[in-house]
Amino acid sequence: MRDMYGDLDRPPLRAAALDRALAPDGWRVEVLDRAGSTNALVAERARAGEPSGLVLVAEEQTAGRGRLDRTWVSPPAAGLTFSVLLRPPAEPEQLGWLPLWGGLAVARAVREQAGVDAVLKWPNDVLVGGRKVAGLLAEAVTGPGGTAVVLGIGLNVTTRAEELPAPTGVAPTSLLLEAAATTDRETLLKAILRSLTGTIGDRDVTAYRQACATLGRRVRIELPGGQAVEGTAEAVDNQGRLVVDGAAFAAGDVVHLR
Repeated sequence: MRDMYGDLDRPPLRAAALDRALAPDGWRVEVLDRAGSTNALVAERARAGEPSGLVLVAEEQTAGRGRLDRTWVSPPAAGLTFSVLLRPPAEPEQLGWLPLWGGLAVARAVREQAGVDAVLKWPNDVLVGGRKVAGLLAEAVTGPGGTAVVLGIGLNVTTRAEELPAPTGVAPTSLLLEAAATTDRETLLKAILRSLTGTIGDRDVTAYRQACATLGRRVRIELPGGQAVEGTAEAVDNQGRLVVDGAAFAAGDVVHLR
């Protein structure tokens, strides 16, 4: 391993141990020292027919992408940056819920393992104390095995205040800064993946709505193309869209207004 693992607070992930522990849950874990974008790598393998259950983790990601073409920046071994390959049997109208259920799975795992009050900002940002600790990006991929979904997840674990990127919306934070009960990345990764299995299997829209701090708030939704709408977030409909003052939005960047 490279010198970046000299920081005792940031030990490297043990790929073989993670793969053994998560194999009974249907996950196959691979860990890379460095990658451009784990979503891009998993998408390539999905197009080549890779079956569901692949998990690709990068200790350092150099071209990580978030929603709305934003970058996801994290120092080496300070967080969890990984992508999973899903081939869900869900009906087409439920595919829009997969990113939302992914966010719910991360929030549940963080609450249970780290002991912090993690909530969701629609569609799938995970907030602690009003600050963003995790984000997700879902991409559909078509290949020989049919339609797959690549779900990319970035979680700030031991990122220090001076290492956080400049805010591009919600201010960022990390589990370390929120005095989490654990910052052990292997514990958190196992919890997230097991939570993801259960959450997607349950398809519980009510649980998502209960965890979504956006609902009932005054919000501004910044739409693709530069337009913005302000109003009250009233509901998440059966397609996973956010309903603001009676209008449903499938995409957009939500700002919680005071």
